Amino acid sequence: MVNAGSLKFLAQPAVGAALLTAVHLIVPSASLAQGQSVFPNSQTVPPTRAQVFPNSQTVPRTNQPVSPPIQQPDTNYLLGGGDLIRVNVFEVPEYTGEYQIPPGGAINLPLIGSVSVLGLTTEQAADIITEKYRKFLKRPQISINLLSPRPINILVAGEVTRPGAYTLTLQGGAGQNPGVQYPTVLAALTTAQGVTLAADVTQVKLRRKIGRSGEQLVTLNLKELIQTGDTAQDITLRDGDVIVVPTATSFNVAEARNLFAANFAASQTAPRTVAIIGEVYRPGSYLVSAGATDGQNGSAAGSGLPNVTRAIQLAGGITSQADIRNIKLRRPTRVGSEQTVDINLWELLNKGDVNQDVIVQDGDTIVVPTATQLSPAEATQLATTTLSPARIQVGVVGEVKQPGAVQLQPNSSLNQALLAAGGFNDARARTASVELIRLNSNGSVTKREIKVDFGQGINDQTNPILRNNDVVVVNRSGLARTTDGLNIVAGPLGIIVNMLRLFGL
Repeated sequence: MVNAGSLKFLAQPAVGAALLTAVHLIVPSASLAQGQSVFPNSQTVPPTRAQVFPNSQTVPRTNQPVSPPIQQPDTNYLLGGGDLIRVNVFEVPEYTGEYQIPPGGAINLPLIGSVSVLGLTTEQAADIITEKYRKFLKRPQISINLLSPRPINILVAGEVTRPGAYTLTLQGGAGQNPGVQYPTVLAALTTAQGVTLAADVTQVKLRRKIGRSGEQLVTLNLKELIQTGDTAQDITLRDGDVIVVPTATSFNVAEARNLFAANFAASQTAPRTVAIIGEVYRPGSYLVSAGATDGQNGSAAGSGLPNVTRAIQLAGGITSQADIRNIKLRRPTRVGSEQTVDINLWELLNKGDVNQDVIVQDGDTIVVPTATQLSPAEATQLATTTLSPARIQVGVVGEVKQPGAVQLQPNSSLNQALLAAGGFNDARARTASVELIRLNSNGSVTKREIKVDFGQGINDQTNPILRNNDVVVVNRSGLARTTDGLNIVAGPLGIIVNMLRLFGL
């Protein structure tokens, strides 16, 4: 505290002038110490990294796009039917009480009667009640405490497994315990059994009621949550929120694989019904799941993903006519449209591009087209992959040493089938040509004569690639036909001769 003597000393003109000068000199120094410029209109140049950290290394700045900050939704709690509140009327304890808000939102209070608090915050409701009590109390002081919040009723629509309305329970305390945890967007998507692979998780919409008649729309980018762990995208929900997951306008196979691994995606282990048509051995509808059987001998195909190659294995594998470069996957969406995904499994086999092996989901249709041109080298290479069946069956009948059904590797040739049947039956077989009978996919049957040349490689004229259930017919040679005819004629004559000898004639 300044005493009277000090005040007299400061009141002298000379002392006051000296003190003013000292203050003028001290103030700029204080500004500089805080990093501010002494010139109000000048620009402050921050020190460089090399000046601050002399021994540090300079890292070049990358020009990566920065996502705009998320628009934060209104997080105020709005009162509604089912909330348990306490209305405190200070200095009038007989008017204080606990109230369960009915569905209509109006509570009945002493003196003032019915008051609607629906859609109001606790502060707003306290203000309205305070104004109503002014008619009866001199200086009313009202506060409202939320004792037990109601369950969260939300609606999830769009690209989720099970769209619809859900009731989410709150975690944490109740009654006087304020430690209540509200469910988040991810909890809602998980309750709806996850987003589909057709979803655009960068444009998830959240609609929230504001007050009694307003509404707020917030866009969430859940891709940021996957890639950077931006938890700001996973906001807490309020009663009446609506979450809409839109359909992606384009399909990215790499992003779809990342989405499949997210914890808010559809179940990884749940079987999904997929139709596969075209150049596979058993077209039809199959139940595809992770670790399913390979569809050929019942053995487990491992713990792989429910992808296109697994569906092809279940369908018996591709035929020798399959065009694996132009496979189409048709995927229905929640809006009634259809996504079309182009798949090139040749990139998977030769370059290891696993993104081409698209994860399938319930309702997908896989179309394996017919190749317009396929080289023998490529056909042989495909025969050794998991896309082809382990074996195909071909019938070899007629003049061979071991006629019957033979098991061959896919894309085997005619010559290989003849050798698997033991080769031609000595001089009885017609070795110049054989007949190839084929049952086509459209139900028709073709039959053609093929000149046999064991010295030729795979070609369509003399050594074609065989398909499952083909039949190769090896006819008799001319000599064998003649001999067989003489045996037929000589048969009755031999019987007569033997009978004559029996009777001694």
